[in-house]
Amino acid sequence: MKTQYKREEIQEHFDDFIKEQPKDWIEENIDDLHHHAFNTDYYIIGTYQAKQWLGDRVFDVIETIREYEDFHFGEVNTDFSSPEHVVNMYAYIVGEEIVQECLDTLEKKKDLKTAILDEAEKRGFNKDHLDKHLEVIT
Repeated sequence: MKTQYKREEIQEHFDDFIKEQPKDWIEENIDDLHHHAFNTDYYIIGTYQAKQWLGDRVFDVIETIREYEDFHFGEVNTDFSSPEHVVNMYAYIVGEEIVQECLDTLEKKKDLKTAILDEAEKRGFNKDHLDKHLEVIT
């Protein structure tokens, strides 16, 4: 389920979060990036701001949350009477998709880098030297 509503905005939130973190912290917390980016602070604070954010898509957002929670937990727990809870849970769900896509891309780059280094070594190139140059690219 790839959710689209406000996806670009939530992606920017994640990108900003990543930019604020030191590289070594990201590497140490790679398995918990989603938790830190979308579960340690509120995405939206304030009922008015949350209502504005939801706009006329409130029922689509609620349906996304309902499907997600039913699938993952077997029941729905989000308080749909609270616009803040609705927005923050939706951002959590979309954030999970965004972080997973990011991790998948990183894994593909890592696999590609390994394949390039292995092939270079087979052809007689210095693998360590080439690895330093690839570090700049990736």
